[in-house]
Amino acid sequence: MDYEQILKERNLSLTSVRLAVLEALEQHPHSEAGVLFKIVHKKIKTTSKQAIYNNLNMMVEHGIIREIKPKGQPSLYETKVGDNHHHIVCRSCQKVMDTDCHSLAPCLSPKISHGFVIDEAEVTFWGTCPSCQKSKGDKNEQH
Repeated sequence: MDYEQILKERNLSLTSVRLAVLEALEQHPHSEAGVLFKIVHKKIKTTSKQAIYNNLNMMVEHGIIREIKPKGQPSLYETKVGDNHHHIVCRSCQKVMDTDCHSLAPCLSPKISHGFVIDEAEVTFWGTCPSCQKSKGDKNEQH
């Protein structure tokens, strides 16, 4: 994705930290700010956690990245925006995967909008990923 062009279109400056955060998110979707800080800090030693948080908040605000808030976990970020996809979260390892809508998806439009103009529906599916299912199966076989 051409993040330089996306930033220019939104009249945002092309800072090295901003571009490094976007590159890190492209390679590590569904990452939290602390993980992104570690990745960016390896490239840009002068960056700070506050700079990462400031850039994440600004890019969410401008629709460049998406913030995901799974219950009981820190905010996660991704570059996949504008398609209203959903997420599946493993209850054991907290792995997060994207999933597109299916014809039998849960309620995606409210019965009563109370005058709101709805622009997004957020659905999070919870379960156990294949790796954790296998681990649990292995542990059960040992007992």
